[in-house]
Amino acid sequence: MTYRIRGLDPAQFADRFAMDGDALAATLSQRLTARPEGYYACRVSLQEAAPGEEVLLTNFTHHDPANPYRSAFAIYVRRDADEPAEFVDSLPPVLRRRPIALRGYTADGCLHRASLALADDVDAAIRALLEDPDIAYIDAHNAAHGCFAARVERYRGL
Repeated sequence: MTYRIRGLDPAQFADRFAMDGDALAATLSQRLTARPEGYYACRVSLQEAAPGEEVLLTNFTHHDPANPYRSAFAIYVRRDADEPAEFVDSLPPVLRRRPIALRGYTADGCLHRASLALADDVDAAIRALLEDPDIAYIDAHNAAHGCFAARVERYRGL
């Protein structure tokens, strides 16, 4: 089963980088500088921000069905991330070398199955979930902190 992982559209965050602190706070956002210890995974580029790089920490509704599984959480976006990343049948850096929780949803947005990838086995876990025809897409989350990392979609090419 071929899958695709795409970064978020940066246009939905661009105006926030120009906002002052009060305006940012009103959007449930704040501007930060990435520190050397890392952990600033950009949801547009799907890579870690470099130390010293400006990032936006913002609340983002990543799963928006009209049912109880609707979900929002904090995410990071790099200021310089101007193109959404795309990975087909491969993993972006933000899904490697860390525990990842995978939540498989039906087409109507209901949770159907879930899996936990602990040892850089995210690709195998994704493929196993996609073997179930009832799973329309998978949301990947950082297992420890719970934040949304990326959406995984079935991919049939162009």
